[in-house]
Amino acid sequence: MYEVAVIEDPAAAEASLDPMRSKLLAQLVEPGSATSLAAKVGLARQKVNYHLRTLERHGLVELVEERKKGNVTERVMQATAASFVISPTALASVQPDPARSPDRLSARWLLALAAQLVRDVGSLVTGATEARKRVATFAIDGEIRFASAADRAAFAEELAGAVTSLVSKYHDEGAEGGRDHRLVIAVHPAVTKEH
Repeated sequence: MYEVAVIEDPAAAEASLDPMRSKLLAQLVEPGSATSLAAKVGLARQKVNYHLRTLERHGLVELVEERKKGNVTERVMQATAASFVISPTALASVQPDPARSPDRLSARWLLALAAQLVRDVGSLVTGATEARKRVATFAIDGEIRFASAADRAAFAEELAGAVTSLVSKYHDEGAEGGRDHRLVIAVHPAVTKEH
């Protein structure tokens, strides 16, 4: 089971967004059968089986084992990932495009960049999984507290200068055998979780 998997297919996204199927996916982080799941989600075993077959058809759950119980074969299923991200590719005709209106200070442009990041990295992960390879990535995540809006603006300007300097130092347009990489840096207000 993967920690995170990307859903790129619109039909799989639709299947995963059904409230009952979403509940079943959450329960199937640990293997379970239709019988054991029925009690947990308050649904008849036959209905749970219907939902499990739909999730299996879309690659969101997989068979772990089959157990014989009298005349019945019990199928034990498990989610293919602990959590899922739906790629903007699933909404192909309306997916965000940051090239439409680039604006470094726009929250909506940042959201379009984030969607592009999910789409691109999701595609890389899917391809790497099929090829049984890893994707070379690097990320930094952290928080910073600014005393004022002026400090935030000064930080953004200094960060832009430092990144521009690093890019000009290491970017080699003519490098034979080189590979292009995308660099995304974002600063936004932290979202606090209410307890």
